[in-house]
This record gives sequence, structure tokens and C-alpha cells, in this order.
Amino acid sequence: MVIRSPIVCVLGHVDHGKTTLLDAIRGTAVASKEAGKITQMIGASYLPVETIERISEPVRGVFRTTLKIPGLLFIDTPGHEAFTNLRERGGSIADLAVLVVDISQGFQPQTIESVKILKYCKTPFIIAANKLDLVSGWKSQGTYSFLESFAKQPEHVKAAADDKIYSLMGQLSEHGFDCERFDRVEDYTKQVGIIPISSKTKEGLAELLLLIAGLSQKYMEGRLELREGTGKGTVLEVKEEKGLGTTIDVILYDGSLAKGQEIAYLTGLGVQRTKIRALLEPNLSPKSSKDKYAYLDSVHAAAGVKILAPGLEGTIPGSPLVSVTDFERQKREIESHASCLIFEGGEKGVSVKADSLGSIEALLNLLKKGGIAVRKAGVGPVTRKDVMEAASVAHRSRFDGAVLAFNTQVLKDAREESAEAGVPIIWSNVIYKLVEDYGEWKREETEKEKRELMTALPWPSKIKALPGHFFRLSKPAVFGVEVLCGKIRKGNSLMDAHGKILGEIKTVQSEGKSIDEASAGMKVALSSEQIVLKKDLREGDVLYSFMSRRQLSAWGEKTHSLSEKENELLEEIRKIILFSS
Repeated sequence: MVIRSPIVCVLGHVDHGKTTLLDAIRGTAVASKEAGKITQMIGASYLPVETIERISEPVRGVFRTTLKIPGLLFIDTPGHEAFTNLRERGGSIADLAVLVVDISQGFQPQTIESVKILKYCKTPFIIAANKLDLVSGWKSQGTYSFLESFAKQPEHVKAAADDKIYSLMGQLSEHGFDCERFDRVEDYTKQVGIIPISSKTKEGLAELLLLIAGLSQKYMEGRLELREGTGKGTVLEVKEEKGLGTTIDVILYDGSLAKGQEIAYLTGLGVQRTKIRALLEPNLSPKSSKDKYAYLDSVHAAAGVKILAPGLEGTIPGSPLVSVTDFERQKREIESHASCLIFEGGEKGVSVKADSLGSIEALLNLLKKGGIAVRKAGVGPVTRKDVMEAASVAHRSRFDGAVLAFNTQVLKDAREESAEAGVPIIWSNVIYKLVEDYGEWKREETEKEKRELMTALPWPSKIKALPGHFFRLSKPAVFGVEVLCGKIRKGNSLMDAHGKILGEIKTVQSEGKSIDEASAGMKVALSSEQIVLKKDLREGDVLYSFMSRRQLSAWGEKTHSLSEKENELLEEIRKIILFSS
């Protein structure tokens, strides 16, 4: 059995060291005098097993791991593109992920988002607790090994480092994961390992690389089995290259691709097919700008490669790519999977736009968990058409009239239409924050609408005249009530259970002070010029807010502003008024 290199994705919050970690791995590999070093690929960096063994030499005796994998492929473009499951093997492009966390700052918004996506995609991961060198008192020992360096630190420094690790353990446990420092983990199938590292001094790289390699081959052997034949990959980016035209950057995770071979891929117009004109990889020693890329005859998984071919315009980032063996069957499979993520025409729900299929999938998952319906989902910039369609939906369902945009461009005419139509475009580059921002907008709009409705329409209310609280019988009548449901405010008219209008509320008082409104559960004193107590109203009687037919009709379009009990009360009031007419 031939196994391929595991694909490793590096994730984490901005400024926590994703890029510097990859740079440290690359720099260490280049500095190594062993054969192999590192190969720069399109969208990825390949670290051969010889280099991993060289870097991890200080701790190989501790772990007693014999490496069988050919190397590790690190995806250089971390993000949601690495987490699309449009393939039969499921999960994500990444076989394993490294979550980079600042050892002092701990979990930040994008850290939390990464954990949620890893959990959803069921991608195994380890934590690289970066910036170990900034722990107070830490002294670099000039080794790639954390364990070697840690053993030489003073006791108070060891304690400080462990305290920060314990803090990370607590934060990760909030998301349902059991974790421990890597050398204390008893079972990696049940616990997440935390490896303290420093991208600056490179301490901890030995354990990090050996652990990634060892875990990959121990727990993913079946997944890493390389099958000959059909090339399968995922599109990372679509790029215009000077002198070449439109190209696509692809991570090939199974099989192989060759020059002249036919491929099938997804575009905004559906699944297309074309022949590979060239396979490109970075030229590490270009003589001129024309030699930026080296040309390959073929490429084998796992690898990153740039594909040049006719008709690549409109290719969707994050979408699958396969070498053609049975186009009609493959076309149906790709379209079937994509239709779950790219769709439009629903009657209810918000509109969603994102930068890739992977982002769409992650966003749709979070929206579904939040009970938020989606009417339309697509990849690409937010257009004027998107906003106009959302405005049309808003007439039927106000809170569905919004466009949620993740990490994608908002065109100028879309912004103009948004301002004119009053349709919000809610944008963020953190998915779960986008969902939170939509919820916050919805809450703010609900409160705003309630305030408007309170002045324009009487709120449904049901009150009970309290026994022993008739203070003045008339001109004006003053009496105590308990609000059973809904809200009352001065100016509201009151009716009895038979629909007879008794009078208008002149004032509402609580503990001797005038207030604008009283809500369910409150006991307040009301005054009314028209009501005569013990004639129109007796102790213990139940009263309701009166509404005209026009007001009842207006409420019919705004019931989303009412609670479930208030909606039931509104229906009760409707029946009283209709039957009394």
C-alpha cells in the first residue's frame, strides 16, 4: 500500500503567529543541511520526511516513532477553503489541523471560530501554543525541542508556562474538548495535545512536526492510502496571471493530474470541462519574470499546483475538481453536492454571499444551528441584484430582508441600493460574528419597531381590577390593577370582556410616580375620566385594551413583535371585538 503525505492546515486568530509558524518551519528546513529541505508548491509547502527527522532528532528517542509517511504538506492559505466536504471522503481538505494560539492572549474570536469549524468538520487537530519566548523569564536554549529547553528553565518560569497552558485547557474545555500538554496526553483519540512553541526561537518545532507526522500515520492510515487513477482536488483560488490568463490554484489530495488531461470543475454556470494546457509550480530560482513558474508534465497527490487551461473564468473557489473519467456521472455528483450550498428561490430567509464554497458551508451550518432560514446562498461579491431581491423579501418578512456577506466584496451599486432601500448588508470576516451581528440587528430593529408600534398602535393588554383598590369612584376614577398580559400605557382605551368601551387611561402610576407604561406582572394605579367604578367596573373584573378594526388589521402584519402569549391575547381581543360588532 502506498500512502500519501498528510495535508496539514494552520489556523488561528490574526497576529497569533500562523504565518510566522510556517516561516519558521520553512526557515528551519532551508537551514537544514540534510537532503530534502522543503519544496514550495502552489498554495502549499511540502516538507519531506528526511527534513522532519532531522528537525525532530532531539526528541525522537522520547517518542520512539518510526515515520512511514513521505512527508507533510502544509496548506499556506489557511481558511474556510480548507473545510469544504464536497467529496465522498468527507471532512475537509486538511487531514489534520494545527490551531495556533498566543500562549498569553488565549482564545480570540477567530480562534473560537476555528474550533467551531474543526468540530463541525470532525478534523483532528493539535494546538501550537505560540510565543513561548514571551513567557516572563524564559531563556532560549538554542534547541528545536520544547522538552529540552523546558528542563533547563528555572522553576518559577516552568510554573508560569504551565499556568498559561492550564488556562488554554480551560478555554478549550468550554467547547467540549478534553486537552492536556502533549507529553501528558494518555490517549490522542480522546484528548487534544497542546504543544508550547516559539516561532521566533523555533523551540517546540521538533515535537510539533514529529507529533503531526506520528498522529497522521497512526490514526489516518486508511485515509492516506493513495489510489491510482482519478485525480481529485479542491480549488483554492482563481487568479489572473500576467501573460497566462485565468489560472486556478488547486490542492490535489488523491490520484494524479497530467498535461493534456481533461478535468471537470464547477463554475457559476454549472459544471464545465476543459483540457489542462499546463501544470505549474513556483520556480525557486527564476532568471526573469518570465521564469516565475516551472512547467510540469504531471503531479501526484498530495500536492499544490497551478492549472492553466481554457475556460477557467468563473470557477468557484472551494469547489471540487476531478480528472474526467465519466463526465456525465461526475457532473451529476458535483452538481448534487453543490446544490446544497449554492441555491436561490426560497420563499423565506436571508441572502448569503461568501468568498468560497467552504465559507458558505461553514456559514450555512452556523445559521442552521441558530434557527436562521436562508433563502439564497452563493459565492462571489454582493451585487445590486442581491440587495433588490432582499428588499422584495422584506415586504413579506421584514427580518429576512438582509444580506449576510462573509469575507467577500460588496460592489458600489449594491451599497447604494442598500442605503436607498433600507436593506442592511451585514459584513464580517469572522463567520460566527456575522451570525451574531445579524442577531443584534434583528434585536435592535425589533425594539425600534416596538417603540414605533407603542406610539402608533395600542399594545394588546389584559388587566384585572384589584379588590380593595378602588381609590376614587369617578371624575376621574382611580383604581388599582394588575397587568396579566401585554402592556398598557396612558391614552389606551379599555373595554370589558363583552367588547363595551369603558374609557381612556388618563394616567398610569407606580409607587406614587407617573410612568409611561406598565407590563405583565406589574401592579399599578390607573385613572380615567369616563369610567365610573362599581357601575362600569367592579372589583375583580378583567379589562382589555380596545382596538379598532384598522388597528387589528395593522397588527396582523407585525405579530413578530409580540411574544407568544401576546399573540394569543391579540387573537382573544380580535374575537371579542368581532363578536361584539
